[in-house]
Amino acid sequence: MVATRRQWPLHTGLLLTWFVASFGVVFFARDLQDLLPGWPLAFWYAAQGALLVFVAIVVVFARAANRRDAPDGDFDSVSFGRKTRRYHWRFAILLLGMLALLLALAMAERVGLRKAWIAGIFLSASLMVYSIIGVYGRTSEAAEYYVAGRRIPGFYNGMATAADWMSAASFISLAGGLYLQGFSGSGGQPGGLAYIMGWTGGFCLVALLVAPYLRRLNLYTIPDFFAMRFGGRWPRMIAALATVVVSFTYVVAQIYGVGLITSRLTGVHFEIGILLGLGGVLVCSFLGGMRAVTWTQAVQYWVMILAFLIPVSWLAYKQVGNPMAPLAYIQQLQKIGSLEQELVNSPAEKQVIAEYARRADVLELKLQDVEQALQSERRELRLRLNSMGTRADDELANQLRRELAALPRDVAIARERWTRMAQDYRERAKPLGGVASHALSFEGDPHGKPEQQQLFQTSRLNFLALVFCLMVGTAGLPHLLTRYYTTPTVAETRNSVAWSLVFIALLYVSAPALAVLVKYEVMAHIVGQPFDELPGWMAQWSRDASLLSFADVNGDGILQFAELKIGPDLVMLASPEISGLPYVVSVLVAAGGLAAALSTADGLLLTIGNALAHDVYFEGDSSKAQSMRRVMWSKFALLVVALIAAYVAAQRPAGILYLVAASFSLAGAAFVPAMVLGIFWRRTTRLGAVGGMLTGLLVTAYYMVVNQSGVRHYLGLTGDGLWLGIQPVSAGLFGVCAGLLATVVLSLVSTPEPFESAPGSHPGWRKL
Repeated sequence: MVATRRQWPLHTGLLLTWFVASFGVVFFARDLQDLLPGWPLAFWYAAQGALLVFVAIVVVFARAANRRDAPDGDFDSVSFGRKTRRYHWRFAILLLGMLALLLALAMAERVGLRKAWIAGIFLSASLMVYSIIGVYGRTSEAAEYYVAGRRIPGFYNGMATAADWMSAASFISLAGGLYLQGFSGSGGQPGGLAYIMGWTGGFCLVALLVAPYLRRLNLYTIPDFFAMRFGGRWPRMIAALATVVVSFTYVVAQIYGVGLITSRLTGVHFEIGILLGLGGVLVCSFLGGMRAVTWTQAVQYWVMILAFLIPVSWLAYKQVGNPMAPLAYIQQLQKIGSLEQELVNSPAEKQVIAEYARRADVLELKLQDVEQALQSERRELRLRLNSMGTRADDELANQLRRELAALPRDVAIARERWTRMAQDYRERAKPLGGVASHALSFEGDPHGKPEQQQLFQTSRLNFLALVFCLMVGTAGLPHLLTRYYTTPTVAETRNSVAWSLVFIALLYVSAPALAVLVKYEVMAHIVGQPFDELPGWMAQWSRDASLLSFADVNGDGILQFAELKIGPDLVMLASPEISGLPYVVSVLVAAGGLAAALSTADGLLLTIGNALAHDVYFEGDSSKAQSMRRVMWSKFALLVVALIAAYVAAQRPAGILYLVAASFSLAGAAFVPAMVLGIFWRRTTRLGAVGGMLTGLLVTAYYMVVNQSGVRHYLGLTGDGLWLGIQPVSAGLFGVCAGLLATVVLSLVSTPEPFESAPGSHPGWRKL
């Protein structure tokens, strides 16, 4: 057994607590509707209670394990403490400077400074700070470039990890996803509070099963572990390939967020915004590697957390008179339940829903014979245009020309577009325009008709599956795990995981509050208003239909809830304008979103470049003679991958939240079974690890791809193709199970390598 026996009571007790807190309580969420006090117990637990349990698990483990371990004799704690105190002073000065700049810009706004100047000054100042750190931290030494010299204090590494972790998905899209999906999502959009639980509960697995053991081995990359543990070439190569696939999927979402924020902040085109933001990424990761990235991310954390907490605190104070949003938003949650019921029974809302259903029926009729429908529609528009004669230059004629030009060019494009539109209309033809009831724990009714019972079971299963994938994926994300290589000792690594979760919790307990407060603002103060009296921010944001769109569907001149479509990225980005805050706060929020995307993109690009250069090209060669060349090749690979990711992001792929969730499924399936078994089960073999990684990765990728509507249509597949009703975003559930089974079976039927020979020769194995 690789782990010592004395660890098992602590591990077993904490893992059991984690399992019950993650899945046991939530399984009975529909039965936990009692108020505590004033809160729906299930909603409070999923939004806040489980997170508190996870923090307690990580802190208890760190304290207990650090007391048990013998001190590292090579570690100078006195000198380390002095350096840490110097870091405290520097960050205090930096934070005060940032607050002073915000205050100065707020005062300048009041005296008439143009918005473009405010945005330009703040964006330039933040990017300048990041760039200065990148230039100051430049290095060509392997240990500095890959792991920051292994001397980052756990407190600051936790801060940097939190910034690395709170990507564009967490900062920009999480609150919006909660706005749309409520507790548990609906239909093909499972999620809601599953993201809160999954993205925090996974740190328990990182602390208990992975991070301290990897840090003890003094590695540079995740593929290093597979090469050291199992020997041979293939474990490293497959791990490197999986690292690239997982991280590239993740980084595309971050660069998409960079383009979205930069274009919004500066007014440039989306593609130009991607290139501008990419420059900020490359200055840090290209020049200084992990050393520069770590300190840049620590600074970016404070930009993010201030940008998130200021709007949500002000909105809470404005609505309920209490700026402590996580404690105060319960009042609005209860009001939203009443407003939802009023909207469901509203005749005007029913008219809008009926119109969407009619539009869906029309499109589905066209889809029965796409070629005939396309030709008929094109012929009708041409006849109407020709019949206008001398009036061919008036507005109606121009409108007909635009409609004719907007028609799909061929049958394939028409089928894809009409299918997508029909699905959208069918979704919006549901009560509340397809938006989930906010506090409801799972769709359906466990005591209703058979179809309602089946809907309830499927909804609950999808919620738990997504929680599982996000948690296991967290324990397998290469760019996250390599962050814990930078601490000076294993004890500091455990402390760092605990600090990471504490820093992350500050944002994650506030995201559900922001979703509720914004939804109440929309339902109570925007819905029901005449279209010509809507607030100005709506017209501005509606220029991008993916963020906000609204139309008078039933023709009554009044905005109905179902006529309003809000993209998940809007809720956070527009929160200052919704709250009525000064423009400088909008700039701060945009800068916070940019910091979130930049910090994660830094870590991901660094991870990809290191995997390609260190693990694929040099195959882990650690000789000093090759050190400089390895670092240069890592930088070159990083630059190439950054440009490719920028091109892919410019194509505006699927939403940020979906891309990020997909990368978690891939990471969990590819790495976690073989890695955890390799740490704790001596019998794990090279064949088992290779087979487990390939099986997990392929099963997950297959399930994701084959359930895309375009792929199913191209292959002529019928039905939804789902296994047990699980949505593709949770494909990792099947991948992890398949990978675990393959690793165990292949390890049992193959001959194990001598544990004390090549893969087990590292002295760190004897300490695990």
